[in-house]
Amino acid sequence: MKGKSPKESHTIMNELVLPNDTNTINNLMGGRLLHWMDIAAAISAQKHCNRIVVTASVDNVSFQHPIKLGDVITIEAKVSRAFTTSVEVRLDVWAQNIPSGTRVKSNEAYYTFVALDQNGRTIPVPELVPETIDEIALFDGALRRRQLRLILAGKMKPDDATELKALFFGEQTS
Repeated sequence: MKGKSPKESHTIMNELVLPNDTNTINNLMGGRLLHWMDIAAAISAQKHCNRIVVTASVDNVSFQHPIKLGDVITIEAKVSRAFTTSVEVRLDVWAQNIPSGTRVKSNEAYYTFVALDQNGRTIPVPELVPETIDEIALFDGALRRRQLRLILAGKMKPDDATELKALFFGEQTS
């Protein structure tokens, strides 16, 4: 299976924040944004995998700036690392107020997707070949983020998280 570069999965999605998307103080509802982010991330993951994918996890999503009624949201998604049957997707969310000319970064997050075959079973995904310094940094950090996700989900014991232990305690020899 041929490896792919992150740019092959790059996805840009735009949405206009309408009244039905907002709460009582005219801010975008967080759930609506998470929905849009999930769509953009899934498209990115499918571009990489050439398969149907399902959301496996969503990392912490912090809301740095409120997004207002009438703002245009730009969600950029790109695969940051591929594992055996899953991919991690990095998302950046920008809010733009076109009349005022302002644009602020609102959110960033990582979503993980699992690729499925036609029978709904997991299937291997192409490797990711990072090309830029930023892509390499995201790729290198992905294993630590994955181990943390697995620990929090109860699927890995903290003692088995070699990348996390090395981050906090330096190289360990047994």
